[in-house]
Amino acid sequence: MSPENFIWVILTFVGLPGGMIVGYFARKVWAAKQINTAEARLQQLTQETKNKQKEILLHAKEQAVQVVEDAKREEQERRREITSLQSRLEKRETLFDQKLIDLENRQQRLQDKAQEIDGIKKEIGVIKEKQIEKLQKVAELSREEAQKVLIENVETSVKDDLVLRVKRIEKEGSEAYEKKARELISTAMQRWASSHAAETTTTVVTLPSDEMKGRIIGREGRNIKTIEQLTGVEIIVDDTPESILVSGFSPIRRHLAKRALEKLIQDGRIHPGRIEEAIDQAKKELARDIREAGEEAAYEVGVPGLDPKLLQILGRLKYRTSYGQNQLRHSIEVANLATMIAEELGANVAVAKKGGLFHDIGKAVDHEIQGSHTEIGYDILKRKFNFPEEIAYICIGHHEDAPKTLEAIIVKVADAISGARPGARKDTYEQYVQRLEELETIAKSFEGVEKTYAIQAGREVRVFVTPDKIDDWGAVKLAKSVAEKIQQELKYPGEIKVTVIREKRVVEYAR
Repeated sequence: MSPENFIWVILTFVGLPGGMIVGYFARKVWAAKQINTAEARLQQLTQETKNKQKEILLHAKEQAVQVVEDAKREEQERRREITSLQSRLEKRETLFDQKLIDLENRQQRLQDKAQEIDGIKKEIGVIKEKQIEKLQKVAELSREEAQKVLIENVETSVKDDLVLRVKRIEKEGSEAYEKKARELISTAMQRWASSHAAETTTTVVTLPSDEMKGRIIGREGRNIKTIEQLTGVEIIVDDTPESILVSGFSPIRRHLAKRALEKLIQDGRIHPGRIEEAIDQAKKELARDIREAGEEAAYEVGVPGLDPKLLQILGRLKYRTSYGQNQLRHSIEVANLATMIAEELGANVAVAKKGGLFHDIGKAVDHEIQGSHTEIGYDILKRKFNFPEEIAYICIGHHEDAPKTLEAIIVKVADAISGARPGARKDTYEQYVQRLEELETIAKSFEGVEKTYAIQAGREVRVFVTPDKIDDWGAVKLAKSVAEKIQQELKYPGEIKVTVIREKRVVEYAR
């Protein structure tokens, strides 16, 4: 072994224990440092924990103080509210007490006034008895005798009224004249007994099958629109089997549409072009039918030489009804009745005949021209066709209460006879109800009337009055007043009976 290697071996054996010793002491020193470091960290953590604990305790104390303050504040607010409520209750209680006192005072005053009124009533009764005694002494009549005198005076007044009425009736016409008039009218009615069945213009078009409804409507409704535009009516297609309804204000237009539809149904070809042709044909046929109807009416009555335009207007009455009565047949009947009555009375027969035939000529165009049919008829005869005044006046006179000419009176009588024949005319339900309502309204318009009832189909009205407001004599006057007002404001056939009923009932109970 060389000296150098020996030296390294010695150094190795010597250095290894030394290194271990040095390493041990170094390790020990390092461990002591680590322990010191951990303790320091532990102490730091402990201190931090204590600090946090103090902070938490401090925050908790602050929250507790805040909660206590909030609770105190709420308590103070509740105390204030309770105090306010107590104050309000005390005020209300004081107000109620005051009102109760006022009510008791008022009740006491009312009782005092009631006692005072009772005393005044007794004084008035005593004064009344004294006054009655004085009146009896002055008039030398008792109460019963005075009442008897009053009743006798009332009876005398009523008797005078009856005597005046009888004298007026005797002055206007005697029994002989009335009998002669009855004979004359009955003779005329017997000589002319035409058919008076009510004719109603129908607007229903019968179809061969329901399939025809679709053809009449057409694609997108063009056929039915064309018919409505050209005729001025409304075609109503509903679920009614095998029929449609033609609706329109003008009866001429309704019949025009009805004729055109019947032609289209019979032909089978229904399109706008064919519809126009059918309506043109229907217009020509309807115009010819109207003209022929006017000519036949003039021929039947015996009035020749009339203007064709006037005959055309007269023929339009064939498609006009009044209360279900055909106006053309009515005009013919009035003309014949007026002719017979004029012959018996020696009046102008020609004037009565023409006046009777044309008395309702205005109804032929009253749905097209503004105004009443009487004024329209007068204008047609007087201004358009230059009829004499006595004939044109009949259009107005037959609706006046007192016509100016004898011929107008004759036509008015003939018109009443024609319309009053059994079955000649009939009211619609609306007109019937309206007439009854108007009758009850007129009777109820008087003071003291409690309720009214129209009975006997409007031939009688019963008026119930309040017995405390209307006495027996007032009931008599009320019946006269109601009858006079009905005569002035209502138009009605025949007469209306007015019955005033006054009933007083006194009910008392024994306990």
